[in-house]
Amino acid sequence: MSSSFISLFLFLSLTSFIASAQNPHYLNRYCPNRTTYTSNSTYFTNLKTLLSSLSSPNASYSTGFQNATAGHSPNRVTGLFLCRGDVSPEVCRSCIIFAVNETFTRCPNESEVVLYYDECMLRYSHQNILSTLTYDKFIVMHNRNKISSNQNQIDRFIAFVSTTMNQAAIETARSSKKLYTIQTELNEFQTFYALLQCTPDLTRQDCQRCLQSSVGRMSLNRVGARLLYPSCSARYELYSFYNETGVKTPPPPPPPPLQSLVPSTLPVISPSLPGKGRNSSVLVVAIVVPIMLVVVLLFIAGYCFLARRAKKTYDSSPGTEGDDITIIESLQLDYRIVQAATNDYSENNKIGRGGFGEVYKGTFLNGTEVAVKRLSKNSGQGEAEFKTEVVVVAKLQHRNLVRLLGFSLQGEERVLVYEYMPNKSLDYFLFDHSKQVQLDWTRRYKIIGGVVRGILYLHQDSRLTIIHRDLKASNILLDEDMNPKIADFGMARIFGLDQTQENTSRIVGTFGYMSPEYALHGQFSMKSDVYSFGVLVLEIISGRKNSNFDETGNAQDLVTHAWRLWSNGTALDLVDPVIIDNCQRSEVVRCIHIGLLCVQNDPVQRPTVSTICVMLTSNSITLPMPQQPGYFIQHRPEKDPLDTDQSTSTKTVPVSIDDASFSDLYPPSCLD
Repeated sequence: MSSSFISLFLFLSLTSFIASAQNPHYLNRYCPNRTTYTSNSTYFTNLKTLLSSLSSPNASYSTGFQNATAGHSPNRVTGLFLCRGDVSPEVCRSCIIFAVNETFTRCPNESEVVLYYDECMLRYSHQNILSTLTYDKFIVMHNRNKISSNQNQIDRFIAFVSTTMNQAAIETARSSKKLYTIQTELNEFQTFYALLQCTPDLTRQDCQRCLQSSVGRMSLNRVGARLLYPSCSARYELYSFYNETGVKTPPPPPPPPLQSLVPSTLPVISPSLPGKGRNSSVLVVAIVVPIMLVVVLLFIAGYCFLARRAKKTYDSSPGTEGDDITIIESLQLDYRIVQAATNDYSENNKIGRGGFGEVYKGTFLNGTEVAVKRLSKNSGQGEAEFKTEVVVVAKLQHRNLVRLLGFSLQGEERVLVYEYMPNKSLDYFLFDHSKQVQLDWTRRYKIIGGVVRGILYLHQDSRLTIIHRDLKASNILLDEDMNPKIADFGMARIFGLDQTQENTSRIVGTFGYMSPEYALHGQFSMKSDVYSFGVLVLEIISGRKNSNFDETGNAQDLVTHAWRLWSNGTALDLVDPVIIDNCQRSEVVRCIHIGLLCVQNDPVQRPTVSTICVMLTSNSITLPMPQQPGYFIQHRPEKDPLDTDQSTSTKTVPVSIDDASFSDLYPPSCLD
């Protein structure tokens, strides 16, 4: 065997090894398992035809995008792929072929699939997905490092990123390739990079809408973030993460001849000649092959190091175990520091009691004031609830949600550290006759609106779909300007992308706020939070606590009392006397109306939170008439059950069900 053939064989083997080490970086998948197919079905035959078309040598790898269909209804399959705008046609093709080969293992027998890789996205469905904007099936990734601990710097950075990315979304939509990159100076030491891209089949308006939605879902206080929809993707970093040449120049020409692939720094091995030439060639092989081996091994080691580093840098959503661990590590505080900040949990520092423990005011050495929630050892909140509260709250960023600053563990001690709210909680003012006067109608109406925006974020606009399960006045904290912030997520549940309801055998919550279907059957959903919100609205208007209600006329609770006043045409008799003479009565009556709609017996008849936003902000919307609310008679506990985790013994009361339906409106005013 000639020396040139040996060297060529070694080179090809090593090149193949490098290629296998550079498989596309898998990010996530979407396999809803709503519709499936069998291996002998027509759909599966059409799917194989489609995937073969998308991965064929004739596919549009040079443009990075192609769509196709196979078969006829009802077994038609529609599919497409989109490669990242900066990768070469060769990388694009390699990624798509890899994705096609993986689809049957990652999402077996499923008719609707999206596979996300760093270099490409593959998608197919039994429905028409071409030229159709969708906000489902997305993943969001954030660099675990925050931009700063200084709030002013954070606010400036968020404003810069938001402005820059939203302007880039406009430019992306205008471009013919639906692709746009940014490289601009953030300051004299750092450069801001971004890449935004839509599938080219989208209209200009849909592309811009998709990208602006993706920017809105990111947590912009991180040094890097990335969100991928099936229809578009957006990413920013403080380092160059894309191939600048790939997005500025035309696609590269076809691959050069094999011989030209040999590195130019190494001698090209020519065919051997008899005699001394043969000995010379053997000598060259003896020198070149070890050098090539060393180069290849160094390359592989570097690639693996960078891949592991990149994997550790990011946490992805929906939340995973690795993601949770990353958050927990970044928020953990030294227990001794927290203990010292509260003066060893002095009674003088106690400011309240939460669902699972007491709350203390703390002051760190740098002057930062915090609220420290110390979980009682017999509170009932176990490791699962504690982890839930840490991970869930850390992922949520909204002005109407309390911000978690950290936590600490020491033996049996479990402590949560939140931002300090100088005006304590809503119940502190609302149910104290001496303090109610500080809550005029303007402030109460502002609090109602702020709580709605917070719930809307939890249900619809956050990275996760969160059901709070314990909305009540004591869990609404007030900042220095009396702006409301929803707190206490120990009972919160995370819902999946398409999940609408969940059952539980353990009923937790607070007397008087739980919806009938939850208290009776353990069924909770977004509409459970809507019911709790309705009770809260009636409390804010009346200044009276639902659970400690005492009224003649056989009204066991505030909800029943409000319904009877409404039915008798005397709804204003519900209003707190403190505000009755200084309020817009039409506005108050509208809020009572909304509150009663929220406490309907049938969850379907309760409005969604986005609809509530419309009802609160638009007087032109005609509200449906409420029917008798859903309520249940509970055995009243001997002690005040506020802030307790308890089971309830119930019996139902017959109610009527309204036939009115709601359209799910979504006004911009509710998104801020």
